[in-house]
Amino acid sequence: MEAFDMEFWRAAGQTFLMATVPVIELRGALPFGMALGLPVWAAYLAAVLGNLFPVPFILLLLRRTFAWLRRFPRLGKWVAALERRAHLKGRTVRKYRLAGLVLLVAVPLPGTGAWTGALVADVLDIRMRTALPAIALGVLIAGAAVAAVSCGVLGAAAI
Repeated sequence: MEAFDMEFWRAAGQTFLMATVPVIELRGALPFGMALGLPVWAAYLAAVLGNLFPVPFILLLLRRTFAWLRRFPRLGKWVAALERRAHLKGRTVRKYRLAGLVLLVAVPLPGTGAWTGALVADVLDIRMRTALPAIALGVLIAGAAVAAVSCGVLGAAAI
């Protein structure tokens, strides 16, 4: 794949979009971008930017969205379950504050990531101007870890 040709931009866009999806996020998008033929740096950049894209919207709109969803009985139960989950994940964040938020986002395990970090920050009333840099740092760290693992796995598979 030639750098900056149409195929490059298509793969970068697909990687960006995949990284915006909850659950998949950067952890799935970065190896996906590399599998599409993107260089590691391009897959990393697209995945990080895509993973960070929804975070400000989550921090700004989550409370209003949850309040609106509570008007519907089944959706209200789902919102309550999400908030319980956020409170459970928030124990570490509550104890270590911003370092805990960075750790929650940075550890590339299921149930962690930028979406969960934004949810926990909102539930714990951490302001956007402090939550956003912590979440961004966590995403950068997670991206480095996932890239390192992906390079090792993909390098071993090529043998």
